[in-house]
Amino acid sequence: MADLPLNSSSDASHQSSTEHPSLEHFWMPFTANRQFKANPRLLTKAEGMYYTDIDGNKVLDATAGLWCCNAGHGRKEISEAVSKQIKEMDYAPSFQMGHPIAFELAERLVELSPEGLNKVFFTNSGSESVDTALKMALCYHRANGQASRTRFIGREMGYHGVGFGGISVGGLSNNRKAFSGQLLQGVDHLPHTLDIQNAAFTRGLSHFGAEKAEVLEQLVTLHGAENIAAVIVEPMSGSAGVILPPQGYLKRLREITKKHGILLIFDEVITAFGRVGAAFASQRWGVIPDIITTAKAINNGAIPMGAVFVQDFIHDTCMQGPNELIEFFHGYTYSGHPVAAAAALATLSIYENEQLFERSFELERYFEDAVHSLKGLPNVIDIRNTGLVAGIQFSPNAQGAGKRGYGVFEHCFRHGTLVRATGDIIAMSPPLIVDKREIDQMVNSLSDAINAVG
Repeated sequence: MADLPLNSSSDASHQSSTEHPSLEHFWMPFTANRQFKANPRLLTKAEGMYYTDIDGNKVLDATAGLWCCNAGHGRKEISEAVSKQIKEMDYAPSFQMGHPIAFELAERLVELSPEGLNKVFFTNSGSESVDTALKMALCYHRANGQASRTRFIGREMGYHGVGFGGISVGGLSNNRKAFSGQLLQGVDHLPHTLDIQNAAFTRGLSHFGAEKAEVLEQLVTLHGAENIAAVIVEPMSGSAGVILPPQGYLKRLREITKKHGILLIFDEVITAFGRVGAAFASQRWGVIPDIITTAKAINNGAIPMGAVFVQDFIHDTCMQGPNELIEFFHGYTYSGHPVAAAAALATLSIYENEQLFERSFELERYFEDAVHSLKGLPNVIDIRNTGLVAGIQFSPNAQGAGKRGYGVFEHCFRHGTLVRATGDIIAMSPPLIVDKREIDQMVNSLSDAINAVG
């Protein structure tokens, strides 16, 4: 990356802060490996709103890492909590054993959760949270005497991680097609809610598309409610490019699922912990599901961790049989890991003390105005936003889908701003500590990149 220009916060005489490592052996996830290794982007430090790359350049983080560093980077409260915990006890099993910090964290999380979701199962990632939620749905129906309820319903363009359960209910073709022969059987998909023709450049939730929830009634008629276990959707589809629910859509899904005894799962791996202007999207949009999956910002991305929130009636129904028997044959070696839990407790205190969820809501209008100022730039066909998240969509260029989006992403990075490209969509999801000046800087960087790429 010697060709990266130094920005105003870099010293012109600065030498590379770190030796460039060999890139040969790491097979990188969700990356065009050959393209990356020909022109790598390596980050070595992070503090506040900024990364520092391997050549000493400051990079403004407009993505909160990967949707996860909501409290910003380099928080001493988190690192000190991790250091203290790892000295006291680095690991303890959660199979037939326990440690106090996991129980303390579960209690703190429930204080934030929507009404009724008072039980927490710990995982290590969003993918694991989703597979856990699907298993919980099956466990509940079997314990409730309705073992025929085994079908799942996801949604087109949904992303639910990369486990076989998650990609089965997910609706992103690139994640599914190479593994199509091994996906779960008995899965259907609702139509996605992206409607550029009618709702392009909508600020917040669109008035178009709530009727798409009615397809669920058709699937119930086709398969019989007695055979359907759960519906799983992201309240906001993040990885597909910030696709928002139409007004009334989530409420209608809730009505239909409750009517037919079908569980409703919200995948809030991206939206939980302040991204859309409340602790959970469920609370922001006033719809309470039966299960919520989380990860990412639960501990600011410091250590892999996830959590599944469950309605009491699901947990209580599964608590059957003799007391000495395991009720739910599922779990992970690192479920409730003490060091990850310590990081989460410190993170929750930051969120509370600095009122970051409220800050996300308070900055929403300024952020909205800033990103919508990009309307009218070359090839911008839609802008979508809520809370502190936005998607800017481009028309594909003649070289193929995704080329324009990648060009904008790369230009932004070379000029000191990290955004996220999903095909021809740029997603912005800055840490919740962002200020107005930094929002302006992000949007100006995007504007320059869009004009440069054309």
